[in-house]
Amino acid sequence: MDIFDKINELYDKRRQAELGGGDERIEKQHAKGKLTARERIDYLLDDQSFVELNTFIEHRGTDFGMNHADAKGEGVVTGYGKINGKPVYLFAQDFTVYGGALGEMHGKKIAAVMDLAAKNGVPFIGLNDSGGARIQEGVSSLDGYGHVFYRNSIYSGVIPQISVIMGPSAGGAVYSPAITDFVIMVEKTSQMFITGPKVIETVTGEKISSEDLGGAHIHNSKSGNAHIKAKSEYEALDAVKKLLTYLPKNNMEKPAILGNVEGDHLRSYLTDIVPFDSTRPYDVTDVITEVVDEDSFFEIHSEFAKNIVVGFARIDGRAVGLVCNQPKYLAGGLDIDSSDKAARFIRFCDSFNIPLVTFEDVTGFFPGIKQEHGGIIRHGAKILYAYSEATVPKITVITRKAYGGAYVALNSKSIGADLVYAWPNAEIAVMGPEGAANIIFAKDIAESEDPDKTRQEKIDTYREKFANPYIAAGLGMVDDVIDPRETRMKLIQALEMLEQKREQRPSKKHGNIPL
Repeated sequence: MDIFDKINELYDKRRQAELGGGDERIEKQHAKGKLTARERIDYLLDDQSFVELNTFIEHRGTDFGMNHADAKGEGVVTGYGKINGKPVYLFAQDFTVYGGALGEMHGKKIAAVMDLAAKNGVPFIGLNDSGGARIQEGVSSLDGYGHVFYRNSIYSGVIPQISVIMGPSAGGAVYSPAITDFVIMVEKTSQMFITGPKVIETVTGEKISSEDLGGAHIHNSKSGNAHIKAKSEYEALDAVKKLLTYLPKNNMEKPAILGNVEGDHLRSYLTDIVPFDSTRPYDVTDVITEVVDEDSFFEIHSEFAKNIVVGFARIDGRAVGLVCNQPKYLAGGLDIDSSDKAARFIRFCDSFNIPLVTFEDVTGFFPGIKQEHGGIIRHGAKILYAYSEATVPKITVITRKAYGGAYVALNSKSIGADLVYAWPNAEIAVMGPEGAANIIFAKDIAESEDPDKTRQEKIDTYREKFANPYIAAGLGMVDDVIDPRETRMKLIQALEMLEQKREQRPSKKHGNIPL
């Protein structure tokens, strides 16, 4: 046997590893409308950029027939490559091998590539397609999960971590995605749940399908565990590519500036989009579209807690994170879910040096027994905490209403906003004019010959004297009252001025956010 025989043996072993579970199982994967692990990697990464690692790792199990199982690679493909010319590390679980189940060496293989991603300061992507823990390996499989969870946690806020659910993700398998920054799911072919439908039926008697229990729609709209829903695997992988364009490689860098946008920055349609009547709803995404660079808005959590809108965009080439009240839903008020949604997004942007722009039109925190008993105090405090903690450039534009504690919570000057702008029709007050007038002037209204007329007069008086932006501007709580049409131009100037912002916080191990 000479060197070329050894080289041929190498290629034979590599081909065996690349086949995963074999042709029959690959065909079954395709029949479900799913790509294989390697096909997903090939589509996601730039051509010819993938470098595989630990191709020949094998399990060490001997029980329950594992000593006769032969599948190189341990049911997961790991390595590094480039997306749009920028480096990433990743893993893709191979459902054709042991159903993608995670065992001891499977977990260690993922942990090893995560360590490389952190050492090199580049994003990490997980393509998840797993039935859960490999029970044939017993507690060793749980140890494998632990190694992955630990790295998800300690590298959080150091490198961006993105999870794409492309099949089942059951039991312990769901907790790694839950710790990562973004979770993308595919309609009809991906599910996440701690306990599956059969276990639930056995324990509680409840009957439910896998899709209704933990499908993409449920986690994007109801639980909030997923951030983006895709109609196909290709669309999910395209979302990863787009998402990465807004992010730096790590927490020590800033997002790339794509260059200035030519043309007039005045936006005359803004005065038409936002009704002067503060009780009339409108779609805040129309405001966003007018202000940001064309086709640059990328919404996150679009189907969850719709009363607040968060997402990435570019303003004159600069990446920003947007947090915006949505008057179309619950009058833009803050509730438990929207508080969690906003706080999580704010903290991500702060971790990776992405400036925050807030469009505020808020009536307050949503009232009700369900909200109070559900912990709105604790959940609402997360927004206050997240904004206060953030040291990135923070700019607020008050487009209409800014009432009560919600005004304070949404990046007011008092909790650290760098710049606060208000439109001339803005109402900034401890509460809405209607409620305030009913309390302050209750006696006058009750004793009036025409209570309705008197009430309206008092509402108008309160609005004029206390709920206009010039009172707040006179107290330094608003930096400037601006022409709505100049909003984009003002934001461009502000972002440029704040580009070198540096702000220190007291030395500590970490704070204790009210989780």
